[in-house]
Amino acid sequence: MAKLGLTDEEKPNHLTDAVGKKLERATDDLPGQDDPVPGPSPNPATNLIIHDIMLRSAGRLSRMAVEKAVLGRQYGQQFAKDAVENRSLVHTLAAYGVTKVATKSVPGALLVGTGLVLKVLFDRSQSRRKSRRRGNRTLQRQADPDGEI
Repeated sequence: MAKLGLTDEEKPNHLTDAVGKKLERATDDLPGQDDPVPGPSPNPATNLIIHDIMLRSAGRLSRMAVEKAVLGRQYGQQFAKDAVENRSLVHTLAAYGVTKVATKSVPGALLVGTGLVLKVLFDRSQSRRKSRRRGNRTLQRQADPDGEI
């Protein structure tokens, strides 16, 4: 199985390696010299943790805002807020795990994409009314703070 990240030959074999390398070359003033990791601390590991927390926080806030907006159009703002904010830990970890698989490799992305397509096809094979009822029931349980989902 191919090794992710940089190999012994230091050739990028992952999409993020290739894009990161090009971005570094485009923004680096002195390409021949090593630059410190920018941030408030002289410790580059601390700066990397700070950047990671900031990026993940911004991503989570924007994702929750979009989810609330999408649900809020059909179900109302309060219901959307409850449904998005009352997710169980299992649901959150499952979504994180699937996302991790999809972004690790092309086969992972194909596997997750195929699973999503199959789920959509299954939902469409059911009657529209039955599928909507089932989805609404799931959202209702998710919006309930004492719910099981």
